[in-house]
Amino acid sequence: MDPVYLGSAGGVEERLARRAGVRFEEVSAAGVHGLAAWRVVLNLVKLARGVVAAVRAGRRERPEALFVTGGYASVPVALAAWLLRVPVLLYLPDIDPGLAVRFIGRLASRIGVTTEESRAHFPRHKVFVSGYPVRAEFAGLTRSSARAMMGLETDRPVALFMGGSHGARSINQAVAGSLVELLQEAQVVHVSGELDWPWVEDRAGELPPRLRASYHPMPYLHEIGSAMAAADLVVCRAGASTLGELPYLGLPAVLVPYPHAWRYQRVNAQWLTDRGAAVQLEDARLQQDLLPTVRELLADPERLTAMRDRARALAQPDAAARLAGELHALGRRVPEEGSQ
Repeated sequence: MDPVYLGSAGGVEERLARRAGVRFEEVSAAGVHGLAAWRVVLNLVKLARGVVAAVRAGRRERPEALFVTGGYASVPVALAAWLLRVPVLLYLPDIDPGLAVRFIGRLASRIGVTTEESRAHFPRHKVFVSGYPVRAEFAGLTRSSARAMMGLETDRPVALFMGGSHGARSINQAVAGSLVELLQEAQVVHVSGELDWPWVEDRAGELPPRLRASYHPMPYLHEIGSAMAAADLVVCRAGASTLGELPYLGLPAVLVPYPHAWRYQRVNAQWLTDRGAAVQLEDARLQQDLLPTVRELLADPERLTAMRDRARALAQPDAAARLAGELHALGRRVPEEGSQ
């Protein structure tokens, strides 16, 4: 059976699903926590509509199992699967679960988590530690091949700056404010996101030619694995992917948790920092602290090597296979009579 992706329309998930050739279907949903009463009522209506749409899709597609990772749109889909007696495999990418994941955990047959520390949030008999699944494009990447692919010099350090799918304005502004000095230290690959790209592009055009050759800005990069494999150091947010991709590539990091992401990113960043694979900077002080931190790390190859080794020690390269195996096993189960 071919996979079908159910999610929110118009977001990154829809674009990525279509780019991968996976059929996408819209399911409406919205959050209900911490909102005004009238907004909660409206969002509950959206949630109910999402459940109805997901039940219809389930009856039509007759799935053998559901794989779900959290977020508002996952709630109506998981509810529909439970109503249709379709087994649910829940995966928690971050270390701390949000409200949606906690709720779905009650419906799930099995729960995969990225780190051992996440076990405490769920019934132990459901949980297994899978690690974070890394995209196939990361396999086989080497620094030399990645630098050749990115058009980078082989004998100069490379610093990668990036935000999430939409970019990170504070990182972009800090890079722009120290760009000349950063380019004297390393080649800079800068993935700005679409929103800030116009002024980032203008800033690149202002550089003298000798520096411009070492600056590689872009609004978005689908092949981000190549940029990460080419880098000696990355400056980025601390979303869930950092728990898998940085260890897989052994990439030392300066992590800047997004201050408005509840505590997820701060917990992720602290987990990597406590294990010697990263250092943290506060978003509010990034303008002042970015340049000296990057300079200090690039000037200390022994420290970068130690960070690289400690990151690699955290890698679980078979995470995707573990999750796929669990999903396949769930799909082969026959529900017990009268069970939900």
